[in-house]
Amino acid sequence: MRQIRGDGAAGAGTRIAIVAARFNELVTAPLVEGALSGLARAGVPQDAITVVWVPGAFEIPLVAERLTADVDAVICLGAVIRGETAHFELVANEAARGVAEVSRRTGVPCIFEVLATEDLAQAQARVGGAHGNKGYEAAVAALEMVDVLRQLAGVPAE
Repeated sequence: MRQIRGDGAAGAGTRIAIVAARFNELVTAPLVEGALSGLARAGVPQDAITVVWVPGAFEIPLVAERLTADVDAVICLGAVIRGETAHFELVANEAARGVAEVSRRTGVPCIFEVLATEDLAQAQARVGGAHGNKGYEAAVAALEMVDVLRQLAGVPAE
């Protein structure tokens, strides 16, 4: 039996893009910091990382798709916090659908870490609080996916 499992060792020689929503930047800025920390820890050089800020989560998929031509993976970060209207569901669902579609269409891993929470406290718990930093976890997932895809293509890790 052959098993393929990414180990996140893709750091050196890997190009990563981060697309982050400015809306709820109190939450998304720590997500970006966490992702950058995870990439640095894995050995991804700073000049191999592109960070693009977009107005909100809804705009993430379009920019993610543009970036797929130049990177090995895209990390999509944002926060949608429930309000009094259905807008929360619309934005969160379309952002998720769009990012998944980009990943499938391009073959480039697009890691979706747009937090959809009931309130600010839940979001903050996921950006360095009780639930860790989901940006960091997204960076780990991106590197694992790069590893897996390289193994499937028969490309040795650098």
